[in-house]
Amino acid sequence: QRLEWLSEQVLDWSGLPVVHVRPTVFLDGPLFTTLTARSIAGSGTIRLPFGTGRTSPITTDDVARVVASILTDPGPYIGRVLELTGPRSQDMNGVAEEYARALSRPVTYVDVPWETWAEQVLSRAGLGSYVNEQIAAMARLHRENRYDRVTTTVEEITGRPAESVEEFVTRQGNLFAE
Repeated sequence: QRLEWLSEQVLDWSGLPVVHVRPTVFLDGPLFTTLTARSIAGSGTIRLPFGTGRTSPITTDDVARVVASILTDPGPYIGRVLELTGPRSQDMNGVAEEYARALSRPVTYVDVPWETWAEQVLSRAGLGSYVNEQIAAMARLHRENRYDRVTTTVEEITGRPAESVEEFVTRQGNLFAE
């Protein structure tokens, strides 16, 4: 996150006409797909070290729609910072409920201590050290409730609301097959 912030600062200092697009955590990233799918298939649980932190994950499709709109007509967005989120911010119990509805089976959230999760899940996922470091930072920020925000920016720019967790899991159900 620090490198991303620094990159934004450099671009601002450059004098170039820029738009900063800041999505929250990606719903179709490893946290909510690969790692989550394994625990859902194995035990009907989402096992993450997020505590009671709230989150508003967004799909890469929604981010792509926003970016395509900006590239088509950048003028109104030059110099702006666009925070992109999913349609609601909720704790992981709420996220698990959306998975359960989409998958038509029970899914619950289990808050796992960071050390246990890092050893039993993250280290065995084979994602690579850079991705592991990024996921570790995101897990800490979730636990600190730093992802608790919601915007309507996706809908304002594209005319269509951001996809919910339930809609995404329904659309990508094959990722979570038993």
